[in-house]
Amino acid sequence: MSTGVEIRAADRSDIAAIAAMFAQDLLGGHGDSADPADLPAYLAAFDRISASPNDQLFVAVLDGEVVGTFQTTLVTSLTGKGSSNLTIEAVHTRGDMRGNGIGHAMITHAIEQGRQTGARLVQLMSNATRTDAHRFYTRLGFSQSHLGFKMKLR
Repeated sequence: MSTGVEIRAADRSDIAAIAAMFAQDLLGGHGDSADPADLPAYLAAFDRISASPNDQLFVAVLDGEVVGTFQTTLVTSLTGKGSSNLTIEAVHTRGDMRGNGIGHAMITHAIEQGRQTGARLVQLMSNATRTDAHRFYTRLGFSQSHLGFKMKLR
């Protein structure tokens, strides 16, 4: 287990490292790229996330390097008597750093954020092929309760 992992809000200088982590992910299939020509698209997305009062992008930093990332979104709906749910999205630990407690630190941080915002629950989705991640989330106290559906628009 790594110690000294810092979880902090991401800033623009972190975006290239985050994109590089996503680009190395062969299971995700999102078409991410570490090509500097694609950086403006990532920066534009970062600007949209940063402008939203309900979204936050975080990084995990160890020894001055970005080694993980995740995003949270607070969604309020009329269900549950108008309660809010915190959704954790785009959880990723750099491949060479997995198994060192970084994912645990990130998810623990997100859960605490949910508590602080008064969320009714914390939820996340995981690619169906990521069985190791599913075991990890179960160990952290998550239960598989819903079946997800997606429709690609582009």
